Amino acid sequence: MGDQGRRVDGPAELDLPVEGGTLRVLRFGEGPRPALAAHGITASGMAFGAFARLLPPEWSLFAPDLRGRGGSADAPGPYGLDRHAADLCRLAEGLGAGSPVALTGHSMGAYVALLAAARRPELFDRLLLVDGGLPLPVPPGADLDGILDATLGPAIARLGLTYATDQDYVDFFRAHPALGPYWNDDVETYVRYDLTGPRGARRSKAREDAVRQDGRDLLASGDRFAADLERLSVPALLLHAPLGLLGQEPPMLPGDLVERWTGGPGGLPTELVEDSNHYTILLGDPAKTAAERFTALA
Repeated sequence: MGDQGRRVDGPAELDLPVEGGTLRVLRFGEGPRPALAAHGITASGMAFGAFARLLPPEWSLFAPDLRGRGGSADAPGPYGLDRHAADLCRLAEGLGAGSPVALTGHSMGAYVALLAAARRPELFDRLLLVDGGLPLPVPPGADLDGILDATLGPAIARLGLTYATDQDYVDFFRAHPALGPYWNDDVETYVRYDLTGPRGARRSKAREDAVRQDGRDLLASGDRFAADLERLSVPALLLHAPLGLLGQEPPMLPGDLVERWTGGPGGLPTELVEDSNHYTILLGDPAKTAAERFTALA
């Protein structure tokens, strides 16, 4: 990672109110300009560590652990993308103090951020979608759990495993083809933050029931995402990676899908972030592009 922007030694951990309880929220930075970030389906707010460090010093990034993940693993359900979007709106109301806040989301978090911005546009002054947010083509009557197992199989499988040591868990991720070759301190911090459980039986904080419920909701909600993209009124930009979940083709967002939503007049502005995959677009050197576009977006 480069040294541009401010350095962040580690986020403050806050417990902020949402409907029915609180969410753990990681605050990166102490600037007066608030931004809000939503993470991916098995991730946590710590996924934004590199991105946050590259923001200007006047910014503070608030990255909640969504219900069922990280420090919010025990936050009450039900889950679902509408529930997460409502949580983002509730946080934005508190953080903005009457002024709009900047909003971004990665992967599943991009869909959550889209729902929030479309429903409560007065709360947000920009929306950066990072490798997510476009309606995915799903055949009618498809086995949604089967699709999840086919696309997220290893990620879901690890949620049911235990590890003898923290290093065993880190080594699991170091063997991941989309992360291992690009390993850095931000990735390791992200991985270690996800650990919980007693010695000898360490495991991920993410709950499989939350992941599956949210995944089914995401796959079944293409029409809602399409409608929200068409009515979106806040300035928005989509960044997408050429490589996907395993660090190779196909990408998370296929080229024809991106073209469908960005190619015509009035389409969503978009940018391909070269030399990135679904994870490194946020956790590697390409995070510089995401941070620069986010602060410039208006």
